Amino acid sequence: MHHLQRLIPYIRNYRGRLIAGLICITISNVFSVAIPRFIGETIDKLGNGMDSGQLGQQALIIVGLSIGSGIFLYLTRQTIIVLSRLVEYDLRNDFLKHIQTLPMDHFNNTPTGDTMALATNDISAVREFVGPALMYASNTITTLLFALTMMFILSPTITLLALLPLPLVSYTVYRLGKRTHGLSIAVQAQYADLTSNAQENLSGVRVVRAYVREKYAIGVFSAMSEEYRRKNLERVRVEQLMMPAMMVLIGLSQLIVLGVGGWEVINKNATIGEIVQFFSYISQLIWPVIAVGWITNLVQRAAASMGRLNRIFELQPEVSQAQNLAAELASSNGNNGVAQTQSQIPSQAPSASVSPSPLSTNGAKNGYSASPGSQGNGNLSSKPIAGKIEFRNVWFQYRAGLPFVLKNLSFTVQPGETLAIIGSTGAGKTTIVNLIARLYEVTKGEILIDDRPISQFSADQLRTQIGVVAQETFLFSDTIAGNIRFGRRDATEPEMVRAADIAQLTENIHRFPEGFQTVVGERGITLSGGQKQRTSIARAVLRQPQILMLDDALSAVDTETEEQILRELRQVMRARTSILIAHRISTVKEADQILVMDEGEITEQGTHEELLAVRGEYYRIYERQLLEQALESL
Repeated sequence: MHHLQRLIPYIRNYRGRLIAGLICITISNVFSVAIPRFIGETIDKLGNGMDSGQLGQQALIIVGLSIGSGIFLYLTRQTIIVLSRLVEYDLRNDFLKHIQTLPMDHFNNTPTGDTMALATNDISAVREFVGPALMYASNTITTLLFALTMMFILSPTITLLALLPLPLVSYTVYRLGKRTHGLSIAVQAQYADLTSNAQENLSGVRVVRAYVREKYAIGVFSAMSEEYRRKNLERVRVEQLMMPAMMVLIGLSQLIVLGVGGWEVINKNATIGEIVQFFSYISQLIWPVIAVGWITNLVQRAAASMGRLNRIFELQPEVSQAQNLAAELASSNGNNGVAQTQSQIPSQAPSASVSPSPLSTNGAKNGYSASPGSQGNGNLSSKPIAGKIEFRNVWFQYRAGLPFVLKNLSFTVQPGETLAIIGSTGAGKTTIVNLIARLYEVTKGEILIDDRPISQFSADQLRTQIGVVAQETFLFSDTIAGNIRFGRRDATEPEMVRAADIAQLTENIHRFPEGFQTVVGERGITLSGGQKQRTSIARAVLRQPQILMLDDALSAVDTETEEQILRELRQVMRARTSILIAHRISTVKEADQILVMDEGEITEQGTHEELLAVRGEYYRIYERQLLEQALESL
């Protein structure tokens, strides 16, 4: 139950609705409890002789009370159920915001389906606690309070006897509720596994079909689905024991009232109308007592789900994201807040003199001018970095106990230079890009940007001035224009077209009937590999970053297109820093500096001509690729 304490601040935000809902349900139950009294009086008066006028008056009162009770019950639902939807909305948004701040290790080790299950199924279970469970719990408490009060007024003796089964109710709720909680945890965990498997199969459907593994995939999913069904049925069986048990205990109370009440009527100690009132109150108690079991099930499910959510909320954000939060807090507190946090959060990088880009706008042909501080989407730094990058004895491993991916790496890239990195698969090339973007923190050593430790830059401050084209191209299920503008939503049409021109994509786009408004499908499935890569390049170029990093981003384009893209990029990135990771010598030969890497270490370093003169690994790669080109031309 302690897991549900996290919901208190969310509910407190809407305490006005909660108070209004509690008032409405109280009034509704006051009307409901008054109805049996008038029914009992009417029965007794009929026995003593009542004219039609009095009977009609009593009937109108009973109808009026019923209507009043219904109206306030409706208002209760409009307040408390709506409250639960608002809490669900806030909780889901906070969950997504928190997920965005978590270190990459979390995503590397957590199935996507598990996160999806938390964001949907688990949060819905919590919403059912805040809404239906809270509403019916309030209804149960007020109904029990009012009904029992009226019963004690009528006859304390009969009331006490009718309550004899109550300890059995408490015991039943405790035992079945405890069992339900454990089963709810198992069901939610199995649902997460099932969702992960479905997501994985859908994402890899082409691989499944290519290897004719449909039956195998269906078999695995069916087995997991069967396990989910089994666990769910086990939970349902336990839950369904609750209601019959409550009905038996209520029936026992009614039997006591019938026996003792009948004896009292025979002995002239009570009237028939009073006994009818008793039965009416007992009937009113049937749903609250049954609701105790139902509410218990909802609470146990919500507690299990909130426990799973809390495990995510308790994960610490990555260091760079924590700096973002602190910086936002300082700015929201005004000057005083900034003064208090400056000792903890280093100031932004000093203003650097950045040469104007050849893309400065004088029409669509010349492109656009956009400093990183004006890109319109996100908390962008007003002081652009110059782009100097230095690695000092950097060691890195993705997780403790795993081998080091980078080993004592040291190099420097001056502002405006192009660094190319070439090497075998698994040499650590992509890791360098990830570290510069602060997707991970170094294990040992230091990375400096403009001669300042990278840890002194918040993630937002740094990433808004970096453009990355990842090795694994990812496009959103949006239009081509939407994907290119992802990093700069305020970009104009000419700016977007110019970015597509640089990526040699415009000609391909014009072949589509919808042009830039063509929807690319999930993960860009309607585009070829080369088109997806060029769309990603256009997306990165549109941001006008101070540092542009291309991680094997030209592997899916032909050599001629590659040369055109690189020629355009050299113009765009003049006086800005570029990092190219590639396997082809043709991609890297124009770079100011080339690193040859193997197993996390730099084995050769220099320009294209210098490395050829050494006749080492770079020379062997060059000769091999020349031979391959010669063979292809035959």
